[in-house]
Amino acid sequence: MSKPLKKRFIAGAVCPKCKAMDTMALTKENNVEKVTCVSCGEQMVQTEAQVEEVVRANEQVIGVFKP
Repeated sequence: MSKPLKKRFIAGAVCPKCKAMDTMALTKENNVEKVTCVSCGEQMVQTEAQVEEVVRANEQVIGVFKP
């Protein structure tokens, strides 16, 4: 049985879609940060900085996997 994700709410954050304040929850799963609006369901995903750097440097990389 998997452990439920721990949500951390971001104080003062406004959802870019529904404009609701204080509804943005941050979760981290498999080293990927995800921000979800609990009001409308809008999601934003941010990968680790080092993965983004590698992708930006080569631009043709689809993904970077760590064994």
